[in-house]
Parts: sequence; C-alpha cells; structure tokens
Amino acid sequence: MAESFEKLVQIMDDLREKCPWDRKQTVDTLRSMTIEETYELADAITNKDWQNIKEELGDLLLHILFYAKIGTEQNQFTLQQVIEGISNKLIIRHPHIYGDVKVNDEEDVKRNWEKIKMKEGKTSVLSGVPTSLPAMVKAARIQEKAKQVGFEWETKEDVWKKVEEEIGELHEAMEAGNQDEIEAEFGDILFSLVNYARFLRVDAESVLERTNKKFIYRFKRIEEEAKAQGKDLHDMTLGEMDAIWNRVKGEKLITNNE
Repeated sequence: MAESFEKLVQIMDDLREKCPWDRKQTVDTLRSMTIEETYELADAITNKDWQNIKEELGDLLLHILFYAKIGTEQNQFTLQQVIEGISNKLIIRHPHIYGDVKVNDEEDVKRNWEKIKMKEGKTSVLSGVPTSLPAMVKAARIQEKAKQVGFEWETKEDVWKKVEEEIGELHEAMEAGNQDEIEAEFGDILFSLVNYARFLRVDAESVLERTNKKFIYRFKRIEEEAKAQGKDLHDMTLGEMDAIWNRVKGEKLITNNE
C-alpha cells in the first residue's frame, strides 16, 4: 500500500511540474471540481455502484494530494503534516481506544467527541457545521450536535406532535395570508420532519434523493408510454398521465449514472 501511495504522490508531483493545466490550478479553481467529485461519489453510494465508488474515491484522493501539493508550494503545510494532523486528532478524540475512558455505546462516543472539540477551543457545539452544507443535511447535523448536550426530545411521539404543531401554525399563516409567515412555518415543518426522520433512524437526505430518482424514472416512463401511443404530454389530461403512472409504479427502478 505504501508503494502505491508513493507512486500516486510522485505522479502528482510530475503533473504539477510538467502539465500546463495542472500547473495552472489553485485551491480556488479546484474547489468547484472537488464539490462535483464529492457529489459523484454520493451518487455512486446511493446507487450502490461499488465500481464507481472505488473510482470516485480515487478522484477524491487525487484532489487531497493536489491541495497538499499546493499547500506545500505556498509554505502553508505539507502532506506529511496533513496525515499526522488527522492521525493525532483521531487518537485524541478516541480516548476510549487510546486512553482509559469507558464508553457504553456510540452515543457515548459522540458525546465525548463534542466535549473534546469544545476543549480544543470551539465556541459552540454547532460551530463545526459547515455553512455551505445542503439545507437538509445541515438540519440533521445541527440536530445531532444539539443532541450531544441533551437538547433532544425524549420520544419519536413527542417529535411527531411537534410536526403536527408546526403544520397547524402553517395553516394559520395561510389563513392570514402572510407570505413571510407561510415560508417560515413551512421551513419549521421541514426541520421538524428531518428531526422525526432521525428518530426513525432514517437519513432524510438519502431517502429524499431515493424518491427523486423514483419520480424521475416513473416520469420518464410516462414520456416513453405517451410517445409510444403517439401522444404529447402537453395534450394529455392529468387523468391520462396518472393512469400510465399507476401502471409503471410496479416496475423495478433502474438506476444509472446519468
């Protein structure tokens, strides 16, 4: 493994020195490409496409080496410091493995992790949540972090009551015709539903993407069926389209990497 890693590091050095495109890149130009690669990995994971997962992990590893190479050139940090930094962090944050702290389950591990981060100088338990995270992912992370200090509902029934409460408040805002309040209450419903998903041990982001893919597949099948019948969707009634939808609902979803 060490030999393979050193080979990749050498390739990165060669590209940075000899390739006009690679020489031109900065941390700013790489940023959007790194985000794209991360989403491509996420797609592969969603599709359980292990071959693509392997390839996308390789692409992300290359990006890590690229940033480390630029960091070295800018006299900011070296690849070795990056590796030593994460190694030291993992040791410090796992005192139940590398120290004498006792834990009973994964929740104890998470609580200890947050306590250690606060000792490291964090000003808030929420300070580690990236501002650029997608809203639904961010909501789940915020809730998970708040949970580690005891700010958490007792049961999923309590959470569902909160969902119903927020729905009631949305209806009140709708009756009042206050658009700003409608938007605020709708956001509260989404936040509460993400919380409820956590209590059901469901990843809200993942299951929503699963539903997105299912809808896309079924809608494309409607388009195919309509075309086969010589019809255009614009000229079809909702009832006609819904009839096709119900026929294709039983079909197995075929995932791909489009």
